[in-house]
Amino acid sequence: MATNRTFIMLKPDAVEKGYIGGILEKITASGFKIVTLKLIQMTKADAETFYEVHNERPFYEELVEYMTRGPIVAAILEKDNAVEDFRTLIGATNPAEAAEGTIRKQYAASISENAVHGSDSDDNAAIESAFHFSGREQF
Repeated sequence: MATNRTFIMLKPDAVEKGYIGGILEKITASGFKIVTLKLIQMTKADAETFYEVHNERPFYEELVEYMTRGPIVAAILEKDNAVEDFRTLIGATNPAEAAEGTIRKQYAASISENAVHGSDSDDNAAIESAFHFSGREQF
């Protein structure tokens, strides 16, 4: 059963380039409600834990370095079918393959600097939300 919440991050490249407002506007214009939001700097330990699922992959160290090089925006969004609808809105990981009108097509520079993260399942949305937000920060 699909839930109505998902976790998202605007990655360091999107924050560095000043894309926060444009991306959030695109998100809200697509019918999502932002229910919690913050700008934070992930530590190396944070990034290693968050991306632990990838720790055996060759890009893991580069990913940790990338995600800690500057602040990120973490948010929880609400909408019917939130996870799937947000995955559609962000587009393919490779912006060259992303559909027109998607966040990654508009804002991502490359596969490795792809501007935004969106949870890939309802279970991961709950886990990722709890990682970044305490219970009292979730409304």
